Amino acid sequence: MSEKLDELGDLRRTHYTKDISSDIAGEEIVLAGWVRNWRDLGGLKFVNLQDKYGERQVTIKKGVVSDDVFEKAELGYQDCIILKGTVKAFEKAPGGIEIIPTELRILNKTPEKLPIDMTGESVSALDLRLDHRALDLRSLRNQAIFRIRGEVLRAIREFLFTHDFTEMTTPKIIGSATEGGTELFPIMYFDKEAFLTQSAQLYKEQLSGVYERVFELSPCFRAEKSHTKRHLCEIFVLDIEMAFADMSDVLETLENLIYNVIKRVRENEMESLEFLHMEDKTVLPEIPFPRYKYEEIIELINTKLGIPLEFGEDIPTEAYRKLGEELQGYYYITHWPYEIKPFYIQQSENPKYSESFDLQKGWLELTSGGTRVHNKNKLTQALEDKGLNPEAFKSHLQTFDYGMPPHAGVGLGIARWITILCGLDDIREAVMYPRTPDRLHP
Repeated sequence: MSEKLDELGDLRRTHYTKDISSDIAGEEIVLAGWVRNWRDLGGLKFVNLQDKYGERQVTIKKGVVSDDVFEKAELGYQDCIILKGTVKAFEKAPGGIEIIPTELRILNKTPEKLPIDMTGESVSALDLRLDHRALDLRSLRNQAIFRIRGEVLRAIREFLFTHDFTEMTTPKIIGSATEGGTELFPIMYFDKEAFLTQSAQLYKEQLSGVYERVFELSPCFRAEKSHTKRHLCEIFVLDIEMAFADMSDVLETLENLIYNVIKRVRENEMESLEFLHMEDKTVLPEIPFPRYKYEEIIELINTKLGIPLEFGEDIPTEAYRKLGEELQGYYYITHWPYEIKPFYIQQSENPKYSESFDLQKGWLELTSGGTRVHNKNKLTQALEDKGLNPEAFKSHLQTFDYGMPPHAGVGLGIARWITILCGLDDIREAVMYPRTPDRLHP
């Protein structure tokens, strides 16, 4: 096998695999991509060429193609190639179409043995795949996952734009804790300590006093040493904030967003859902979503599920898993105890409770949100009550001097939602390059 590589030269792709159909049979086209699979039957060779949209069969028959093309077609798995050829309708080929090449250029080669299986015949262990992530992401399974992710992000933006939201961009380097927590990554910012942001919370509140309805899709960073299949240290979050609104407005907006995004995924990525065997599971939910107060859920967990919990306790994973057997769809848990919520969450009329909620899908928490405190004096008092120093939040508190409107919002973890939509077992599969306590590379 010759290791001599070709130059790209003046050859340029004219079509993606998705564009190749019987409608263009007889046309000359140029395809580029990678060798997903190949068979050498002596005088007949079959190559499955894969690009970002799928694959097509290239048929290389001695006497039909030139000797140069036939001899050059000594290929290996994942070799990078570009070829010119003619589209031919052939019923027995995958998709009823094959390409007969007239020119083949090998742009790069791969080792004879790849570190992970790329044929689709088996699935290598996740940690091994993550060690070779750029290669792993070419798999048809990952292509389906990230096509769905792309559609989710596009549909979120389109839904929010049509509902008068403005997209915002907030800093990821901050001078103090956003929510008063300790799970922050410290960094040196010139000659002083700073942190990677754990939330866009304070900025989106401030911007709701400018643009009224704002959203951001961006990373946040949590220094949690959690070794579970649902936690990451770098998360990608949809943050929403709405002025002249309270929790009820956010609940309605969020459930409509969820419904519309799933609708779009089903309309535009059904093939990906089918590849993942999720076409009958990722279905349109009924709206409005069921709403249960925290105390109702605690009562259910105590009496029906047999797990003793007291008012004021967070719900443990074991209880959530059993709860997910009872409540398998999307549902809200509202009015959590005020004492366990962040300082910016507003108390209910009964100060024992807060105007807050979580959105669940079965046992998995997707969002947390609620009505915010918009009165500066009450917010300052809330900081003190939570054991935080108002001086550390001076610049944030200052914005409440300028007519801050009543507002409410929510944050939704995109990767967690993708695990549900795609039926994944581990959240790391929903991230191109996941960051966990054990993984900083690649």
